[in-house]
Amino acid sequence: MSEELNLVKDLALILIAAGVFTVISKALKQPLILGYIIAGFIVSPHLGLFPSVTSTESVKQWSEIGIIFLLFALGLEFSFKKLLKVGSSALITSGTKCIGMFIVGIVAGNAIGWTMMESIFLGGLLSMSSTTIIIKAYDEMGLKGKPYANLIFGSLVVEDLIAVLLMVLLSTLAVSNKFAGGEMVMSLARLAFFLILWFLVGIYVIPILLKKARKYLNDEILLIISIGLCFGMVALAEVTGFSSALGAFVMGSILAETVEGERIEHLLTSIKDLFGAIFFVSVGMMLDPAVIGTYWGTIIVVTLVAVGGILIFSTAGALLAGQGLNTAVHAGFSLAQLGEFAFIIASLGCSLGVMREFIYPVIIAVSVVTTFTTPYMIKAADPVSRWLEKKLPASLLAKINPAPTAASESSKAENNAWGQLLKSYAVRVVLYGVILLAILLATPTLLGNLSAKLLPDISDVVRNIICLVIELVVMTPFLYGLAITNGSINKHASKLLKEKASNRWPILSLLVFRILIAIAFIIAAITSYFQLGGWGILIVIGAGLIVLLTAKITFKRFSGLEKRFIDNFNEKEELERKKAPVSSSLKEKMSQYDIQTSVVEISPDFAYIGKSLREMPFRKHSGVNIVKIQRGSKSIQIPSGDEKVYPYDRLLAVGTNEQIEAFKSIINENIVPSELSDPDFIVKAGTLEKDSFLTGKTLRESNMRGSGCMIISVLRGDKVQTNPGADFIFNEGDTVWIAGETASCDWYLK
Repeated sequence: MSEELNLVKDLALILIAAGVFTVISKALKQPLILGYIIAGFIVSPHLGLFPSVTSTESVKQWSEIGIIFLLFALGLEFSFKKLLKVGSSALITSGTKCIGMFIVGIVAGNAIGWTMMESIFLGGLLSMSSTTIIIKAYDEMGLKGKPYANLIFGSLVVEDLIAVLLMVLLSTLAVSNKFAGGEMVMSLARLAFFLILWFLVGIYVIPILLKKARKYLNDEILLIISIGLCFGMVALAEVTGFSSALGAFVMGSILAETVEGERIEHLLTSIKDLFGAIFFVSVGMMLDPAVIGTYWGTIIVVTLVAVGGILIFSTAGALLAGQGLNTAVHAGFSLAQLGEFAFIIASLGCSLGVMREFIYPVIIAVSVVTTFTTPYMIKAADPVSRWLEKKLPASLLAKINPAPTAASESSKAENNAWGQLLKSYAVRVVLYGVILLAILLATPTLLGNLSAKLLPDISDVVRNIICLVIELVVMTPFLYGLAITNGSINKHASKLLKEKASNRWPILSLLVFRILIAIAFIIAAITSYFQLGGWGILIVIGAGLIVLLTAKITFKRFSGLEKRFIDNFNEKEELERKKAPVSSSLKEKMSQYDIQTSVVEISPDFAYIGKSLREMPFRKHSGVNIVKIQRGSKSIQIPSGDEKVYPYDRLLAVGTNEQIEAFKSIINENIVPSELSDPDFIVKAGTLEKDSFLTGKTLRESNMRGSGCMIISVLRGDKVQTNPGADFIFNEGDTVWIAGETASCDWYLK
């Protein structure tokens, strides 16, 4: 059989086995990843009881593509704004867990006789919980709306970023095979430089290109473009010495900030699922029964260390973050498993030759066990939390559980004007500094080669002058942004100047320091072409000060660059605010408190149809506030208690997590079940358009009863008319509820 047909046969075997075992996993209410891993174990050459994969090398290549798509999809879900919004609680929880497990992993690895490098990799992979498994489990168990869910999901976002950083650091450590502090710092600095540069260029360029092509972007074209950008960033990451997984993650996180981000994520789902299945099946193929039989003791030890250690450090981290006992226990029990990054880090260690081959199947076995126990651990959190609340002393519980004023105190602390000023100052210097450094490093080589080809007959001095002038022109807008423009700095500086006049001197010092940094970049650009003596440097500094201090007039037009970047960065949120101004504003204002918003659509079978909000049971028994009713195209903001509720109204409710859950339960409990079930009989609503059949006709002219249909009610503006008379005339924009035979109702609502 040819190699191509062997590959087709292997893929057929992989996908059929994956399909069968994921169905079994679903039936047993287990995560799908478990089914994929078992399928890989069944079709692996190690077992030999069933037909097995013949070309493991080809499957490995497919699985590497699977890793790229998994990380790309993870980046689309990640978004840098999510990282900014998760708050200090998620950072403290995930940071405590990762640092603690990293140390525990090194100690455990040494204890069972592994080398120091293997122990370091063990510490890295034990630090990572599974985003996929936890989110899937919470979704299936209906726990996404619980108070502790936000902390857990926020911690997973932070862990994803830590995992990407760990992959880079561990790769550097493995290649050098020694811990060199200076080399590690340089690797981190290089990583930070490229991450910031890619993000800045990506956010500036990609949204503009997508916006220009938006009217041509159907699903097919958008999918092709997004995958092309992903693979382009993968190639760029590898050229600059980073992993393909990092490139895929970065491009996903850049596209997540665009208006098309959610659409791309939706389009990519099927491809991600396909290649993800191949990756997880290939992981299962590494499970060797002989290795498991030989190292079963090691598997048990690592499993106990993983579950016990993560549980302890995650709970401790949440308590340190002031989240209270109940939330902390749920965080500890929910995060207690190894996930997809454990496979990737273990695979990285084996491919770099710093981990023995048997370790990979050991880690997979541990992950399978912890994946299987995840739902039971999540369920165990509630009884354990209640038991601890009964057993722990009241004085200790008072210290553990957060005070009601914690959120407001945190808010006051964050409003420190000097802190906000220095933060804005540092962000501006770092971002513009990265761009200027990139120009400084790239342009001499590029311009030098280009000028040598285009201007071969002129002298080197003239050629260097031309290159320097071009480089300084390119740097000018960014020098202006670094040294002169203030952005959010102005707001905080003005506040400080109002508080105390003497604050002008440290603020002025910060401005001068920024100007000196900009002049340093100018000197660096000049010295890359010419040698400067002491007087030359002084002349450049003096000229630079004069130019930059008068730059507000000279370079004012360049401020559009910064505005364009900010507009691109905030375009997605601005669009959401325009579409849903009330809910967007509420989410923004209430994000730091235990306040949530939820939209619930009223079923036609709701028992209180036609009743006013004052008569509804949910305000009294749940405590939520209804701040908006969306009725067709009409929006009723801050409705009064006399406002009536009609079928298909969308209510925007505001309250705590518990209040929202109670509100939804009350709505569901008051649905009157239909006694008759007939697939050919429906109750349907539709809005009449200009060319609809009913528009302009009376009920008598429509002859609806002769077609097996009847009008239940009509919504016109904000008034509902039930059982309209025979002379009732239908108008464009009316929302009509029709009951009757399915085909006839559909026809009348066309």
